[in-house]
Amino acid sequence: MGVEFTDKVTILVCGGDGGAGCMSFRREAHVPKGGPDGGDGGRGGDIILQADVQTSSLIDFRFKHHFRAQRGTHGQGKRMHGADGQDMVLKVPVGTVVHLYDPETHEEGELVADLTHDGERVIVAKGGHGGRGNIHFVTSTRRAPSFAELGEPAIEQWIVMEMKLMADAALVGVPSAGKSSLISRLSAAKPKIADYPFTTLVPNLGVARTDEGYDYVLADVPGLIEGAHEGRGLGHEFLRHIERTALIVHVVDMTGGYEGRDPVEDYRIINRELELYADELADRPRIVVANKTDMPGTEDVVKRLAAAVREDSIAAAGGDEFADSPIDPKLYLTSAVTGKGVKQLNEAIGSKVRVLRAEARAEAEAFEKPYEAIWEHRREARDRRFQVVRLDEHTFRVEGPQVERWVIQTDWDNEEAVAFLQHRLKRAGVDDALAKAGARDGDEVQIVECAFDYQSGEAREDIFQELED
Repeated sequence: MGVEFTDKVTILVCGGDGGAGCMSFRREAHVPKGGPDGGDGGRGGDIILQADVQTSSLIDFRFKHHFRAQRGTHGQGKRMHGADGQDMVLKVPVGTVVHLYDPETHEEGELVADLTHDGERVIVAKGGHGGRGNIHFVTSTRRAPSFAELGEPAIEQWIVMEMKLMADAALVGVPSAGKSSLISRLSAAKPKIADYPFTTLVPNLGVARTDEGYDYVLADVPGLIEGAHEGRGLGHEFLRHIERTALIVHVVDMTGGYEGRDPVEDYRIINRELELYADELADRPRIVVANKTDMPGTEDVVKRLAAAVREDSIAAAGGDEFADSPIDPKLYLTSAVTGKGVKQLNEAIGSKVRVLRAEARAEAEAFEKPYEAIWEHRREARDRRFQVVRLDEHTFRVEGPQVERWVIQTDWDNEEAVAFLQHRLKRAGVDDALAKAGARDGDEVQIVECAFDYQSGEAREDIFQELED
């Protein structure tokens, strides 16, 4: 029994909460009134996705959907900092695309990462910072701060992971065109093969080798039908696997199958489906293979298909017969049963893949994709944003990841901690935003589950001027 193939999953990821900072004072013999010595809380662990060449599908996430990293431990006296929580590394196949996901609308959001290289990683849920101990809040006028920060809550969010095969070339065509038989001839892959449509229900991968010793990865994508670009059959599930391949190998059944279809019309249908699914697939380098040419009565249709391929090749080159075209003008005649033409096809695919790989390497060197740095920068910018929502004439609500975490970090039973929060909010521009929104003295301001009365700068003495973040 084979391993089940899973290529799209939705999971909830949550980093570890930060540990609380400690409020402590040094108390030793002969030092009855020592200064503050509360240690910081430990940082919570991150949830990290890492591309792994040994992982072949997303099956590990099919039944487990919630992942939480370890929390940081609390700080202690004598400046003893809490231990950081351990990161949780989730291994995913190379070629996994990650987006944010909205569980309420069931829609995919911003791109988080496109993990195309073995070992590439991205933090999808950052752990919370540990709260600072009271040693950090000493000022020239506050020699003995009697408060510390609680740990920062971790980021929690839904993400959707979608695996797209990382193959050099993909065999495409209508069902029962002979793609599985060809990949078994070209590589060491052993797909299920039978003489009826839709034998292949999941993509197969195989590694082929040319006579020159050059290896390339070949994918056998399940058969496509008319309307696949609209999701008919399993169109979207299969077409996504073609997006990454450098070379499309279009296999056409010269017998027309059980239905006696016109092979040239089959060729046209698949070309239209690729173009309608994604415009760039129309310009993707392509080789056309006439398969099952060992069958009698295929000579005339082979000539018609060869003419159609040459016509498309010239059109793709802008009408210039002698210009380079993404479509190989040559029609490759094969028989997966007898092995006819398989060697020539193998060498042609290998040669084109080698050129395309060199071009891809040059492009990658010119444009790096440091997803971890990019995503972290975007996350920090998004965290700093907040908005003031007016609920009624005298009630306002402040919403934003960073200000909400500050409120959660505050010990509301400690007056000094509350004062420090007020100073933080003022420096972040919350006071000015409330005033601009029309808040007046005595109006209610809500942040997360907390509510307090608004006081303008003129209505209160700013006793927190010397507080520093």
